[in-house]
Amino acid sequence: MGEGSDLEALRHGDEGAFVELTSRLHGPMLRLAMAYVGDHHVAEDVVQEAWLTAIRSVDRFEGRSSLKTWISGIVINLARARRRKESRLVTFTSLLRGEVGRGPTVDRARFVRDGTWREPPRRWENMPEETLLGKETLARVGVAIDALPAKLREVIVLRDVSGLDNSAVSELLGISAENQRVRLHRARAAVRKALEDYLG
Repeated sequence: MGEGSDLEALRHGDEGAFVELTSRLHGPMLRLAMAYVGDHHVAEDVVQEAWLTAIRSVDRFEGRSSLKTWISGIVINLARARRRKESRLVTFTSLLRGEVGRGPTVDRARFVRDGTWREPPRRWENMPEETLLGKETLARVGVAIDALPAKLREVIVLRDVSGLDNSAVSELLGISAENQRVRLHRARAAVRKALEDYLG
């Protein structure tokens, strides 16, 4: 289903299309809410409230961004408000907090300009693909993302989990493209370091 069809489903109450849309976006929205509130039940509440808000305000959606970006913005605003209301600050480890605060988490020379490995860590070369892509490894990536400071966590969740492009993320967070790029680089570097430590 395309962007226009999704929008029409919301505007005209097409139940089947709406169910398909919510099931497709539920996972990314939930992970985005989790990046702010850190509690699964609270995140579920935020996502439900976001859908209600989207349905109520869909007639005011002007199409200046994609529907997914618009709904992500609703999730962010509600999750931030919920976190403030409950005074629930997501904690992060002192190790990552210290590393990120003092500069790059790992040596920049290990990556090419687009942020991919110049050369994969040697320990990974002979590792079975099932290990690299296994559920436990993905869970470790999730733990590493959860451990990031909020400003880094929200960028990596929006870019790499929700799949939004850099301009949409910059607009949603109200930061410059350069600031967004720096935050994303630091977040990815911290996650890579945590994954490398785990796999090592």
